Formats: sequence, structure tokens, C-alpha cells
Amino acid sequence: MTAEELASVIDHTLLRPDATDREVERFVVAARDYPFAALCLPPAHLPRALQYLKGRAMAIASVVGFPHGYQSTAVKVFEAKEIIGAGGDEIDMVMNIGAFKSGNYRLVADEIAAVVTACSGKIVKVIIETPLLTDDEKRTACRLVCESGAHFVKTATGFSGGGATVADVALLTESAGGRIQVKASGGIRDVDTAIAMIDTGAARIGTSAGVGIVEELRSREGTASKR
Repeated sequence: MTAEELASVIDHTLLRPDATDREVERFVVAARDYPFAALCLPPAHLPRALQYLKGRAMAIASVVGFPHGYQSTAVKVFEAKEIIGAGGDEIDMVMNIGAFKSGNYRLVADEIAAVVTACSGKIVKVIIETPLLTDDEKRTACRLVCESGAHFVKTATGFSGGGATVADVALLTESAGGRIQVKASGGIRDVDTAIAMIDTGAARIGTSAGVGIVEELRSREGTASKR
């Protein structure tokens, strides 16, 4: 995999709650010359990010129900509509983890479907927060995401004490069975980890270290070409 190929499956992410306007500007300006799949930012920063991306062919993603997923369905739908209306291209939503753990699968499925409908055909990725689930729960959550019309099942926010693992990506890839794609996110900070996730079945990588990862692989390519 080349550095450009790796970049093309990375959602380069800045979701820290204390990120300043100046940091957002630096983040977008530094990232806009890389062929990332998307830049992922909080809803409040979308107008600023789009301003810095004028004329650049890069998708903008944002988050719904982030990071804990316990907002009401109506709030999540409103948030999704606002993001799409502001120019967002993709949505990463957190499922209602408490409802799921309570066995209220119908609420979880209906909520995901409502957000998918609100996004009018835009890509929707559903974060099931794998660090909080058993393997059987991960399989059930993946099934609900598949049945609700979303496009990706995503491992984790990185805000709940854990992130993506190769084992979880393998489990979700098997459970999805090609019906939807898998996004690995949470704690991915180097080339080897990113490629391991892709080799296991992830179609997208979510990371705040996107630029560093791509540059690390470019450095390896440069070293190899000199041998």
C-alpha cells in the first residue's frame, strides 16, 4: 500500500473538546493537500473548515450524538440535518449505547434509520463503542446497523477507555458479511496499526494522526527507493 492509497481511506479527525479556532485552521490547512477520504470535525467548526477548503475536493464529516450517544432521537436527527445543511458530506453517529445494553434494540434500530433518512443519501457511519460491548453484543449491534440502512459500522469514539482492535475489526467484518463496511477508529496512531486494520477488513481508518501516518509511510517509501 502506498502512502497515497493509505491516505485515501483515512478520516483525518479533530474532535478534542478544547480545540480552538486557531487549531482548527491549522488542522485543515495542514491536511488539505493530502488525499484523505474525509476530514472529521465537530459540527460547530464546519463553517470554518469549509471556508479553508474552498476549491478542494475533500469530504467533510461531522459527528452526531458524540461522544456518548445518549441524546434523544429527535436531537440526533436535528443535529444530522443541521450538519448536512451546513455542507457536511458524511455523518459519524454514536448509537444509543444505554438503550442497546438494556435490550431495547427497536429503539436503537429506529434511531439509526431516522438519522439515515435525515441525511438524504449521505454516508452514515454508526459508532457502536466496542470497548463497552461483549463480542455477542458487537455482533448484535452490527446486525442492527446493517438492517437500519447505514453505510458503515464503526468501532469506537476513543472517549470511552478504549479504541479499535484487530480482533474487533475481524469480528465486525465477519458479522457485516459485505452488507456494510467497517471503520476502525480509536487509538490508531502509526502506519503498522493502520495497515493491520485495513488488512483485517477495515475500509476506513479514523485517526487524529492522519498526517503523521501518511508521512511515516512516505518516509519508508523514500528509504526503500534509495536501497
